[in-house]
Amino acid sequence: MAKKEYIQNLTFEMVNDSDSVYLMNVVRQGVNFEAFLNLVKMIPFSMPDWSRFLHITDRTMQRYRKEMKSFDTIQSEKIIQITLLYKKGTDIFGAKEKFDSWLISDNLALGSVKPKDLLDNAFGINLLNDELTRIEHGVLA
Repeated sequence: MAKKEYIQNLTFEMVNDSDSVYLMNVVRQGVNFEAFLNLVKMIPFSMPDWSRFLHITDRTMQRYRKEMKSFDTIQSEKIIQITLLYKKGTDIFGAKEKFDSWLISDNLALGSVKPKDLLDNAFGINLLNDELTRIEHGVLA
């Protein structure tokens, strides 16, 4: 399968942090909208949520969908980071529903904000990854 085709057929199951070189290539080439839809159908965020996370307008998101465009490098990286975080969270919580609930609940350890509200920048994503690691190891704040 050619690289371009492989990236176009990107699925939620294919994204894992054990193949950093592959993910780096995906990000460099840009996640196309079809692949984005494959990823996000597993994650409970709305298109307006994704627009906010990726710092693009709802109208731009609609245009990407209509034209089946690829996201730029920075947006593609954010899509992959959020997907990896979501997979890690569902693994740690043991059930998609439990992690989904955690994402939308005020979290004292995170300054009484909803984890979902931190997904719009790299620092927030890193903070959530750190918090998930603490939860995984039983270190609750």
